[in-house]
Amino acid sequence: QVQLVESGGGLVQAGGSLRLSCAASGRTFSSYAMGWFRQAPGKEREFVAAIRWSGAATYYADSVKGRFTISRDNAKRMVYLQMNSLKPEDTAVYYCATKIGDYTTTYYEYPYWGQGTQVTVSP
Repeated sequence: QVQLVESGGGLVQAGGSLRLSCAASGRTFSSYAMGWFRQAPGKEREFVAAIRWSGAATYYADSVKGRFTISRDNAKRMVYLQMNSLKPEDTAVYYCATKIGDYTTTYYEYPYWGQGTQVTVSP
């Protein structure tokens, strides 16, 4: 079992930055792929970014590529999402998730989820 807790959300103006953090506890964190997803009201949960267990490979949704950066610190059991040049359309609840094996972009392949953190970007 793995427990995840997100933090770092908030209200920011368009063009601003936020850094989300996800703290993991439980089973061997370093062998798990990590992903960030988001869900806006009335919309499906969508993939944002993912990182391989080693941190050597990352993958981003086209909508955030070049603006968001995912990283992890296995020693601290943390994963981060640095979000720059935020847009109003980035407003959503952001979730971190984890799975054994390589990362995917499909949310239902991740069995472990945090509770989410709200990100609101004002125009």
